[in-house]
Amino acid sequence: MKPLEVREDIFWVGAIDWNIRDFHGYATERGTTYNAFLILDEQITLIDTVKKEFADQLLERVSQIVDPKKIDIVISNHTEMDHSGGLPRVMHRIGENKPLYCSQMGAKNLSGHFPEKWNLRPVENGGQLSLGKRTLVFLETRMLHWPDSMFTYDATDKVLFSSDAFGQHYAGLERFDDEIGAAIMPHALKYYANILTPYSALVTKLLEKVAELKLDIQMICPDHGILWRKDLGRIVEAYARWARQKPTNKAVVVYDTMWHSTQSMAEAIVAGLGEAGVDARPMHLRSYNRSEVITEVFEAGAVLVGSPTLNNGLFPTVSDFLTYMKGLKLRNKLAAAFGSYGWSGESVKLIAQELQEMKLEVVDPGLAVKWVPRAEDEAACLALGKKIGQALPEFIGRF
Repeated sequence: MKPLEVREDIFWVGAIDWNIRDFHGYATERGTTYNAFLILDEQITLIDTVKKEFADQLLERVSQIVDPKKIDIVISNHTEMDHSGGLPRVMHRIGENKPLYCSQMGAKNLSGHFPEKWNLRPVENGGQLSLGKRTLVFLETRMLHWPDSMFTYDATDKVLFSSDAFGQHYAGLERFDDEIGAAIMPHALKYYANILTPYSALVTKLLEKVAELKLDIQMICPDHGILWRKDLGRIVEAYARWARQKPTNKAVVVYDTMWHSTQSMAEAIVAGLGEAGVDARPMHLRSYNRSEVITEVFEAGAVLVGSPTLNNGLFPTVSDFLTYMKGLKLRNKLAAAFGSYGWSGESVKLIAQELQEMKLEVVDPGLAVKWVPRAEDEAACLALGKKIGQALPEFIGRF
């Protein structure tokens, strides 16, 4: 694929990873992109690189525009390896002593990642760099989603290079939002839910800060997925909404099962939720990747988690999911535990403890069924679903 001029003298020179299906536990069923950008000016500048395996693709695209050795400056907005892994190859090609601009924390990370003694130039929040006719402004965005993260704003062309914010794991021939339309939004939601949720309070502060600075942003170029040039408000407004984590009239019943007893309970609970007028669905943890489940749970107003008891504990997939969910710090949800057992029956209590530690609003002590659910057990499951469904409207009204 050729480089693409996204603005006058600003070129996309990144890479498309069509085949990646797992991004450290995140299911990337549509692959991803590693976006990098070359700016032609008095000082030719490369913003971000790509994953190590794609460094030669980046250099080939640069070569179609200019000899890579003519690059004067490299900027690293984020040092995670999908954006910095190509740096050793790039720096070797363009000249090891070329200035490499990054955040204060970015300098520490790059020194920790790589043994090379590069010419690191840590920048201050709000610092500026003249390329000639353009001026770049650096905005610290610490913990969105690493301590080193920063934005680079081209004040001349009104382009925001936003690192991992506003991105999506999506591989396609489309480069811009107006080429794909609303179909990109589920990928953006999944990306936010699984990566940025723990930092939602910082997202809100960042959006407020950008508004306060009154930056004229006409294009947003994230490090993954499509670039926003037509309807920037769509993704900015979505981030503002997602950061609030306002619950909706939706419930997700997450479970795993050994001999279908917990499955029967899950399906009866879903039926009860439905009777209460709630949009509900069961999600079997061996049928869906944890990142897909979290995407559904993210906007829900209620989450119910079920597990059989195995070896006096939780079924492994349920334990995995709870650990993953706890790390993402989801909030503003009603919650309940359920499960089946044969003799010891610890699973429901263990799930309830985890949900309480997550500071979710646990509205029921939990429902445990011994052996195979009978008619009275299924009635209890139906009642649990109705109970949570009936509590949802008042709960949602609090936010």
